[in-house]
Amino acid sequence: MSDTKKPARSGGKPGNRGNRKFSDKPTPRRPGLPPEGPVFLYGLHTVEAAFANADRKRLKLFATENAQNRLVERGVTIDVPVETTMPRALDRMVTKDAVHQGMILEADPLPAYGAEHLKGARLVLALDQVTDPHNVGAILRSAVALDADAVVTTERHAPEEGPVLAKSASGALDMIKHVRVKNMARFVAEMKEKGFGCIALDSDGPASLEETAFTDKTVLVLGSEGKGVRHGVREACGLLARLDMPGEIRSLNVSNAAVLSLYVARMKMGL
Repeated sequence: MSDTKKPARSGGKPGNRGNRKFSDKPTPRRPGLPPEGPVFLYGLHTVEAAFANADRKRLKLFATENAQNRLVERGVTIDVPVETTMPRALDRMVTKDAVHQGMILEADPLPAYGAEHLKGARLVLALDQVTDPHNVGAILRSAVALDADAVVTTERHAPEEGPVLAKSASGALDMIKHVRVKNMARFVAEMKEKGFGCIALDSDGPASLEETAFTDKTVLVLGSEGKGVRHGVREACGLLARLDMPGEIRSLNVSNAAVLSLYVARMKMGL
């Protein structure tokens, strides 16, 4: 399962992946779009989910012996070359605060899913310019937990598919379709044409989400903290709803609002 070669090199232009050492930090990627080269996925749940995802092209695993044993104990079939690596060497491959748990998987980014991949979907969560990768990662995890069919983000003003997003999602990035669209208002209009009811969460909504009528196919749209859902996207949805909080704090972090919205939607839709 292991070899004694020095850590492989990665990065650079296709066909010339020997230009950058793994100890170098990954170069910035285009915001909102899949990275142009391999990504590092780290942490037990993230790596485990990547091995279970048929759509994820895996390249190489760098891991301690203990981490390799943990993966095998959890039933993971390691189908890529493995390089046994000491913890300090793994530390140099990622950012200072990264918790890699003794394993880093080099993999290609996921395919660029689009609206055409939502055939058969019933509950979709759309994020209008939510930029914090920790928030989006937490939302992906909640969307998987509440059995949503997809999470949609914009190509611009949204986090890239990188290690921070993947780690925050704790495996969920490889368990749900992450769809990227150029124009959120246009996406909403297209989904309405396909029979979806589209609801924008807005503090000025005329009714609470619990009081709002749902159809059997729904797109829930949440906006960034502060700005909320943009005017054009709200207009495209045509239906606004608010989340009423009974306590002294009347608003929620967007990731918490996503959990509550998905839960209410499932109850209202009978899912």
